[in-house]
Amino acid sequence: MPSLINRLIVRDLTSAFEGAEGLILVTYNGLTAVENETLRDKLAEKGCELRLVRNALAHLVLKQRGYELASDALVGNTAVAFGSAEAVIHAAKTLNSADTKKLKKVAVRAGVLEGRLLSPADVVQLGDVPDRPTLQAKILGCMSGPPRGIVTSMNAVPSALVRVLQARADQLAKAAPAAEAAPAA
Repeated sequence: MPSLINRLIVRDLTSAFEGAEGLILVTYNGLTAVENETLRDKLAEKGCELRLVRNALAHLVLKQRGYELASDALVGNTAVAFGSAEAVIHAAKTLNSADTKKLKKVAVRAGVLEGRLLSPADVVQLGDVPDRPTLQAKILGCMSGPPRGIVTSMNAVPSALVRVLQARADQLAKAAPAAEAAPAA
């Protein structure tokens, strides 16, 4: 890699990938300008960046980071979507969405998330992971369910007693006017 431009590109990719918690390698063939911008905008919504890369340079940068990819992962036009872990999960959802699959121009080849190399099937499964607010809501529901059940059970006995006492008081209140009317007659 004698070219100064190649060294600059490798340095730029290395610094860009340093802060990234994950990345997804995709085949990127024949997208129109509108499709390209739409895809980039969808990815950028959650902080994920998409870059076209030369295969040899991407291979070199990934190898420097300790990732040895299969030979077919870096063939043809390659783009890399990278960012935080949550951004990469969003990218996996976007790249596996019906809209993107309908184009038949973008295909996932490999991925890396938090230091672990992912196969294309793993990236598809990553797209099925719920986002953070949904996971937090599910965890909160699991944590609040048992205490809510205990409180409801503990409250059932006293509330039932109160209802019985109230019914008896209502019954006595109806009987009292009838009892007062009977001696006067």
